[in-house]
Amino acid sequence: MKKLTILTGAGISAESGIKTFRDGDGLWENHNVTDVASPEGWRKDRALVLEFYNQRRRQLHEVQPNEAHHLLAELEKYFDVQIITQNIDDLHERAGSTNILHIHGELFKSCSCNNKNLIYDQKEDINIGDKAEDGAQLRPFIVWFGEDVPLYQTAREIVKEADILLVIGTSLQVYPAAGLIHDIKDDCLLIVINPNETGFGYGQRAVVMKETATQGMKLLFDKLVNLA
Repeated sequence: MKKLTILTGAGISAESGIKTFRDGDGLWENHNVTDVASPEGWRKDRALVLEFYNQRRRQLHEVQPNEAHHLLAELEKYFDVQIITQNIDDLHERAGSTNILHIHGELFKSCSCNNKNLIYDQKEDINIGDKAEDGAQLRPFIVWFGEDVPLYQTAREIVKEADILLVIGTSLQVYPAAGLIHDIKDDCLLIVINPNETGFGYGQRAVVMKETATQGMKLLFDKLVNLA
């Protein structure tokens, strides 16, 4: 069974109604990204950061996977599928995909602010005073800007084995995730679905579809199945 690795970004979740801070103005839901998604922001105003992610978490309860999510899950019938996602939502899981690596963390989890290995399921709000078992304040289980990406090496090893790499809904502007594309084998088929100009250094070897995630997947699905 061929190995199909799928690298997803904010574009696929945007069609389910989840906003992305890369829509143009550098703000994320009217917040400066560094205020709500960096260690500096956490040190400056924990209450603001917690409430920001509490709002994102509440929103996640209200949205549903879209057709692109469901079509990616359907591909498991034909390929050995591994999804590497930059997204912190659980829409891939809800659509039925079973092998998902969240390299930037997960919104429905929390961790100790002193020990990221103390991880908890977190479907509801995190409040000031909510503690991990080590006595430290709980924080969102999110990789913030300026923090290490602990699953990056795992993602690299997955990408190196791929027969097909499908990049969907991301312009690959955030490192180190953007570097994953350079780890593919010489004979790996590279397919990019993104409506915007991407230009992340794939040269002439990529099949580029300037479509939304859902439209691109509807156009691509049968062609992919024929490659299985």
